[in-house]
Parts: sequence; structure tokens; C-alpha cells
Amino acid sequence: MLEVMSWRRRIVTDPKVHHGQACILGTRIAVSVILDNLAAGQTPEEIVASYPPLGLDDVRAAMSYAAELAKERVIHLDPRDAP
Repeated sequence: MLEVMSWRRRIVTDPKVHHGQACILGTRIAVSVILDNLAAGQTPEEIVASYPPLGLDDVRAAMSYAAELAKERVIHLDPRDAP
């Protein structure tokens, strides 16, 4: 069975840091920055190289956090709006 990483150990929110956005613990790097880079086609290794405070487990935690959020919210999409 695949073990899912607990993102709760690596992702925090603090109203005083990055306007309260979810960030990687001990950094000011927002989870959204990591996800944007992944969506743009960067590999986790490339992201870690670009942001030295990060490790691969931080990138995995960001993906796990996003997966959890996707379970909580449904966005209804109209197939006619697809490019």
C-alpha cells in the first residue's frame, strides 16, 4: 500500500507570514509557488534546485496538500468551455 505523506508536518499558515497563505515550515515559500512550478512542467528536483531551503519531501507535501484540498471542493466545469 502506498503511504501518503502527512503534509501537516511541513505546511503551516501564519497571518504574519506571506499574508497567511500556506507555506513550507521554516520558509516564506508558499505552497502555491511550488504547485505553479509543477504545473509549468518543472520537476520536483528542479524546484528544489531553484529554492534551496526546500527538500523533495516539501514538494511532496505541497502535492499532498493540494490533493487534500481538491477533495474538499468541487468546481463544476462546462465541457463547452474547454479549448
